[in-house]
Amino acid sequence: MKKLFRIRFFGSQSDNLKSKTCTELCRRIENLKWPALSVIAFVLAVTGAVAQAQQPGKIPRIGYLSPGRASPPSARLEAFRQGLRELGYVEGKNIVVEYRFAEGILDRIPERVAELVRLKVNVIFTYSTPAVQAIKKATTTLPIVTVSGDPVREGLVASLARPGGNITGLANLTPELAGKRLELLKEVVPQVLRVAVLWNPDNPGSGLRMRETEAAALSLGIKIQSVEVREPHHFERAFSAMKTERADALVPLRGRLVNDQLHRIVEHAVKNRLPTMYDERGFAEAGGLMSYGTLIADLDRRAATYVDKILKGAKPADLPVEQPTKFELVFNLKTAKQIGLTIPQSLLYRADKGIK
Repeated sequence: MKKLFRIRFFGSQSDNLKSKTCTELCRRIENLKWPALSVIAFVLAVTGAVAQAQQPGKIPRIGYLSPGRASPPSARLEAFRQGLRELGYVEGKNIVVEYRFAEGILDRIPERVAELVRLKVNVIFTYSTPAVQAIKKATTTLPIVTVSGDPVREGLVASLARPGGNITGLANLTPELAGKRLELLKEVVPQVLRVAVLWNPDNPGSGLRMRETEAAALSLGIKIQSVEVREPHHFERAFSAMKTERADALVPLRGRLVNDQLHRIVEHAVKNRLPTMYDERGFAEAGGLMSYGTLIADLDRRAATYVDKILKGAKPADLPVEQPTKFELVFNLKTAKQIGLTIPQSLLYRADKGIK
């Protein structure tokens, strides 16, 4: 439908002049009409976009899922929070973190996952393989950032370079370092022949670490005594089995059950003068003889960068899984003295920390 233009003349022009003038003006207006409308449409679009940009955006929501307890806050939780702060995130201001804890009961994890899915969080961070598996069952689209031992061999991602799916994060290389831990243990206790490995077969990932430990022991001429625990009341029986088999040293494999019983493990080891090697410094700080492994807190802090990228539009499938860059060797010199061991000076020079 054509628009009508009304033109009014003032003065004493003749009818012929008025007619010619009217015809010329109408032609020019017609030629200008569509470009003018295009300009107007552009201006309106820009104005609308600016108005929309000026409206307060929806604050992103992060799900934090831990297999452990809410109180006291763990060092891993604090490391993740630090990573968020370093990226400019302030809880309650430009980000919301929904915390869920299984309180050491793995059967609660699916329920906690369901809660986070219902809340429609933008991404979930967890360092628990059972939690990742539970999330995968609940959704194939919700982005997951995780810190795990070997995400490829645990079946979490297709490859480190191209994870695929909705999972990415960092690997802590705990299984791959099993051989190095036994080597260090043998440097401290050259006469070691039998090592008891305390582990929970029900813990996902522990089977892989056990196989790596057995392979490393074979090359070092060490015999492995497999000591299984599935419940807290199994530990006394496990300790008794170590004494019966006369283990020369002890290697506990990290997991929720073993972590919860660290003080019992340390107490047994010191009482029986049993050199013990762990994969995380918290054990040495709790009184264990020594630890060697990835600096876990650094991985949890770096996990925040993955969360940041996903919130800005990146897809987990396109974010390569990073490997650790920081490792640490820690000795508890007080414990060494209690069990009658002298740590070789060459190892002390290499140590990142000596607890006195």
